[in-house]
Order: sequence, then C-alpha cells, then structure tokens
Amino acid sequence: MQIRFITTGGTIDKIYFDAFSQFEVGESVVQHILTDGRVDFEYDVISLFQKDSLEIDDEDRTVLHDFIAKDDATHYIITHGTDTMAETAAALSDLDGRTIVLTGALTPARFKTTDAVFNVGMAVAAVRVAEPGVYIAMSGQVFEAGAVRKNRAKNRFEPL
Repeated sequence: MQIRFITTGGTIDKIYFDAFSQFEVGESVVQHILTDGRVDFEYDVISLFQKDSLEIDDEDRTVLHDFIAKDDATHYIITHGTDTMAETAAALSDLDGRTIVLTGALTPARFKTTDAVFNVGMAVAAVRVAEPGVYIAMSGQVFEAGAVRKNRAKNRFEPL
C-alpha cells in the first residue's frame, strides 16, 4: 500500500520568523519525520499549501478536494493546521473509495517537545487499518470527519 502525504502547512511546519518570536509556516517536516522514523513502506510527499489553517479557506479546500478526486491514490495523510482541520475533513467527506487521515501538531515539529512525530505515526497507523472514509488523528485518538471539533480552550480534539 502506498501512502500519499499532502502537506498544507499549519503549526506542524512552523518556524521562528523574526526577532519578535513570530512564527511562519516553513518547509514541510513530513519527509524528515518519515526518514528519521525509518519507515518501510511506499510513500510520496506532495506540498499543496504552506498556510496557517486560519488562512485556509473554502477555495483552498476545493483545490485539495479536486486534487484528491482526480488523483489515482487510495490512501492519503494530510498534514494541516489544527484550527480548521475539522472543516477541511468535512469538506472531503464525499470522496468515496479513499482513506484520508488529517493530522497536525499543537506545537511545531521543530520544537524539542512536540506532538508532531506521534501524530504522524498515529495517522500512518490509522490510514493503514481504517475503512475508506475521512478521519482526524490527533493525540492518540482517531475521529470520523463530521464528528469532531477542536476545543480551543482545552487545546485538544474531542467528539461532538
């Protein structure tokens, strides 16, 4: 089974940008995570966006949706910012015959203490065993699209 990773930006890819400790989305870290993890499966990595999820809008979701709809892969992991991940997952929910897992991080992957590596690993496990559909894998849990939200106050995902 080949897994196609699609990167869209988000906290997982953020880097320090300036002296005021501002962050900017940088180059995707997915390839580094997979190399460091010594994965032994076929995959490729495609970057569609390098945006904070608050900047991802319905037009971007349409671009992502149409890319997957026209693509020949069946298993996808999408790295995405957490603030609008649930909305993007819902927008992809009509793509039949594919297993799609969205994941990201609550802290940048470049930080010493990050959830990024764990979440990418969780997404890999989920995409390999889940039935076709759209899911979010965060913090050791897998949620179905349309049945999850980000609780910003508690900085976690939870079922609706």
